[in-house]
Amino acid sequence: MTSLFSLFLLQYIIIGAVAQLRPHYYSETCPQVESVVRDVMKEALIREPRSLASVMRFQFHDCFVNGCDASMLLDDTPTMLGEKLALANINSLRSYEVVDEAKEALEKVCPKVVSCADIIIMASRDAVALTGGPDWGVKLGRLDSLSASQEASDNVMPSPRANATFLIDLFTKFNLSVKDLVALSGSHSIGQARCFSIMFRLYNQSGTGQPDPAIEPKFREKLNKLCPLNVDQNITGDLDATPVVFDNQYFKDLVFGRGFLNSDQTLFTFPETKGFVEHFSSDQEEFFKAFVEGMIKMGDLQVEQPGEVRRNCRVVNSHRLTSANT
Repeated sequence: MTSLFSLFLLQYIIIGAVAQLRPHYYSETCPQVESVVRDVMKEALIREPRSLASVMRFQFHDCFVNGCDASMLLDDTPTMLGEKLALANINSLRSYEVVDEAKEALEKVCPKVVSCADIIIMASRDAVALTGGPDWGVKLGRLDSLSASQEASDNVMPSPRANATFLIDLFTKFNLSVKDLVALSGSHSIGQARCFSIMFRLYNQSGTGQPDPAIEPKFREKLNKLCPLNVDQNITGDLDATPVVFDNQYFKDLVFGRGFLNSDQTLFTFPETKGFVEHFSSDQEEFFKAFVEGMIKMGDLQVEQPGEVRRNCRVVNSHRLTSANT
């Protein structure tokens, strides 16, 4: 094989263009793709219900960092610091093995066809649908990145301390509206978060040495018992009152000052977001509709970069091309 042809083949394998996403992308190459992923998610739900909330958040953590490209799934290498140890991900993101299981199952029926980036999109949707939330059609056809960047994640992903002004500015950069921000924050309808994320709210909000006054007093007492000053800060608490059911309880809790994270409760205390919180707290169907719209828009985030379909979601494929002269 000549070196010129080797270069052409490499460029064919690693495409440097934005993917054209569409529904039923795998209808001919892997028609069973969505049922395979959903079956894996059903098994995960039975094994550990919390894992579905963890997987659902993958879409946000992936798509906001250089587009929806499964970069967050890559393990570190001697020459690359990936995103798993980024500030927003370390000791927070979990259940990577669920995506591994989906990829393994798909490689058995459709080898080298379905990208890990698309698995994240399908699995996130399934996590919502299987816990009582809406179901929707997803656009597919993404490629997996060839690298990841801890720095890129640290520069983008918000802290649990973030306020509504910061979050609105961040989402605007991705052409996501205030309504999208509030609706997508409803992903905290299921799952848990660590005491680490709320210690400042309980004991030193804004450097005052006092708790956040927005926390409802009885709820604060509950949080103080869960997360005393000497607590193991990896202890977790429920993000809303129905942590295994995807519903609008999250917004009802915010209205009554029972948001777990500062970045949640700020949505009710800030005028520009408060109206959406109130609306979604009283109309679950409107929340579901807005959430689906936001997830679809977020799933469209892409950047023009080289890509591939990884065979293992944790590592980049090996592209070894042998020349006829060697």
